[in-house]
Amino acid sequence: MKIVNIEAYWLRCPIPKEKQHRSDYGLLTNFDMTLVVVTTDTGLQGFGEAKAAVGSSGSCASIVSCIEHELKPALIGQDAGEINRIWEIVYNGTRDHYALSRGRKFPILGRRGLTISALSGIDTALWDIKGKSLGAPIVDLLGGSCRDKMPAYASGGWANAEAIGEQLLGYTEKGFSGVKMRVGVMDESVGESIKRVKAAREALPDHIKLMTDAHGTFSVPEAKQFCRGVADCNLYWFEEPICPDNKIGTAEVRASTHIPIAAGESEYTAFDVRDLIAEKALDVIQPDCAIIGGITEAMRVAQLAHTYQLELAPHCWGSAFSFMAGASIAFASPSANVIEFSLGGNPMMYDLVNEKISVDQHGMLAKPDKPGLGLTPNWDFVNEFKQ
Repeated sequence: MKIVNIEAYWLRCPIPKEKQHRSDYGLLTNFDMTLVVVTTDTGLQGFGEAKAAVGSSGSCASIVSCIEHELKPALIGQDAGEINRIWEIVYNGTRDHYALSRGRKFPILGRRGLTISALSGIDTALWDIKGKSLGAPIVDLLGGSCRDKMPAYASGGWANAEAIGEQLLGYTEKGFSGVKMRVGVMDESVGESIKRVKAAREALPDHIKLMTDAHGTFSVPEAKQFCRGVADCNLYWFEEPICPDNKIGTAEVRASTHIPIAAGESEYTAFDVRDLIAEKALDVIQPDCAIIGGITEAMRVAQLAHTYQLELAPHCWGSAFSFMAGASIAFASPSANVIEFSLGGNPMMYDLVNEKISVDQHGMLAKPDKPGLGLTPNWDFVNEFKQ
């Protein structure tokens, strides 16, 4: 199967007012994503997501341009089944023949940032094509699932101290056995973040896992203060405590607390994750398939988690396509225990595709069993919201 076309669509969909929330990113009134479509000469199409921002909202114009004007010309005519080769072509550019013949990287300057995000969408779409061509879900192509079901945790939690308990209990009433809430600079003070977490823990039954996510907004001293303040709240993990650029600082925070530290959603390629591990900066690795370098690179990160005995928890806040990519990685990895499930206003998870993604009454997600990602775009939605 030869690649005959690669398309990228910037989709921006308004979030209904009743489902909007305010965080350190501000009031999120729209949800943005880049839909990547790879077409082969057989007519088979694969779909993926490339992210221009970790959050829900952001301009995708640059990433669309990168895919259509930089990467597409280099990949037209390539065999869609040679996913590893295509990854090296993009990562190494005109020196790809050296990389493939000598067994080491000769990377382009854009080996981080939007080029890798763009590659992520293409790579995921290629895995989708391979799965469809073989009539197998991607998890089977990765060696098969380690489990039949996996607990999902509800990702949300923006309410103030007075309402956070009720908000999180609303998640557990849907069957979720774990919940994640946001903390950090959005609370204006470390004390307020501590107050909100204590209120959440008091409201939740003891068996419910409680995670916190600071979106990288605390300073090192603030993150340490926060950890001391919630030391008795039995947090399952504390996510992105400080700026992801400060790996040494993240390691300092981890060394100061018994609370497991999670990070990785803002990282590009397994090389960045390797550096986090080398600094002893984390306990939980969170690659995002729409950022890290696609399913190919996410599996390399999963192998690092396995090798270093760390927990793997793919970042699955995005569209249905990156969610299913992350879920496929999680089910294929023995290091994964829980999967993130967005409970914010997310039309890209629920309206972009024709299929329904859901958990059962116990908050469990079944292993993927449809060919490829098992998803098809709702083209009426795409045409309505493409920019």
